[in-house]
Amino acid sequence: MGRVVVQATMSLDGFIADPSGGVGPLFDWYFNGEVEFRDNERTYRVSAASAEYLRSAWRDVGPGVVGRRLFDITDGWGGVPPVGDAAFVVTHRVPTAWVDTHPDAPFTFVTDGVESAIARAQAVAGERVVSLTAGDLTGQALAAGLVDELRIDLVPVLLGAGVRYFGDFTGAAQLLENPEAVQGDRVTHLHYRIRRETP
Repeated sequence: MGRVVVQATMSLDGFIADPSGGVGPLFDWYFNGEVEFRDNERTYRVSAASAEYLRSAWRDVGPGVVGRRLFDITDGWGGVPPVGDAAFVVTHRVPTAWVDTHPDAPFTFVTDGVESAIARAQAVAGERVVSLTAGDLTGQALAAGLVDELRIDLVPVLLGAGVRYFGDFTGAAQLLENPEAVQGDRVTHLHYRIRRETP
C-alpha cells in the first residue's frame, strides 16, 4: 500500500498561501536557479540541491489527493494532475461542467471525505507514493493517522495570515523522526517521517 506523503512550500510562520490562495514569494525558489526541472507540464529553474531533492521526492509519486479549493483556484490544472498520474479531488459536489469539458482527465471526484479519497488513491498507487496536498486535508488525515511523511519546503518569509500547512489540525500529539534537511537557494527542504507510537 502506498505511503501517504504531504509536500508543500511553507512560510516560516506556517502558511502555504495567502488568504486569497495566492503564493506570492513562496514559489520564488522554483525560478531562481540554474538547473531545469520539470513536472507533468511545468518547467522550473532551481538550485542544484533543490533539483536533486525534488527528483528524489517526486520520483515515486503516483496518484495525488487534493482539495476542491485548490482544484478551483487552478481550474484543475487544465486536466493534468500537478504531480503524478492521477488526482482524487475531495469535494462536496462534483463539478459536472468541468468533467464534461475534460472527459479524458485522470481526475476522480470523491464526495465521502479524505479518508475515502486516500483509500481509493492507495488502491491505484500500489507501491507508489500517494501525494496529499497540505491544508485542511492534511489536518484531517493527520488526525485520522493516515499520513506517513511530511515534506516541507521552508521559505524565509512571514506571510502573517493565510492557509495553514496543517489546516485546523487539532488531533492528538504526534512525534516525528529527526528531519532530513537539504539547503537550497531561498528554501530549506525538510523531510520528516511520522512515528507510529504515541508520545
